[in-house]
Amino acid sequence: MRLRVAQVIVLLYAQPLSRVVRLTIDGVIRDDDAVLLRLGEPPSPVPAPVAALLLEHITNRGNMDTPTNPASRWLFPGRRTGQPLGPNHLSALLNKVGIPIAAARGAAIRQQLLELPAPVVADALGYHDRTTSRLRNETGGPWSRYAPGDHAR
Repeated sequence: MRLRVAQVIVLLYAQPLSRVVRLTIDGVIRDDDAVLLRLGEPPSPVPAPVAALLLEHITNRGNMDTPTNPASRWLFPGRRTGQPLGPNHLSALLNKVGIPIAAARGAAIRQQLLELPAPVVADALGYHDRTTSRLRNETGGPWSRYAPGDHAR
């Protein structure tokens, strides 16, 4: 279950594993029937099938029955007291089941940038706007003339 949830967060939200393992259950927000994931501002909506998977994972997280983790708030608790699962360990597990994380994350962020302006992607996914602008330019995205900022003035 944890591999599926980690994989989905990487593929949908283009998050590096170092950020994925630092997510807490407090970053998963239930708003009526909607589920949101706090990666940036505003929190990102979670599609219904993924939301069900995410909520099931929270209910049945691994490493919770050890004496060191009974009250852990990490989405992916590790074996050490108060620590999340290590990103290298999670990467190795995902690679073992055939998920090339670096390539998947790169493809995910580039796809986001083809569909949305770079500043919007940066805010929503917690990226720096220079990073998303550079990646958008590399992919030749359609938002090259998007003017970021407050357009309500």
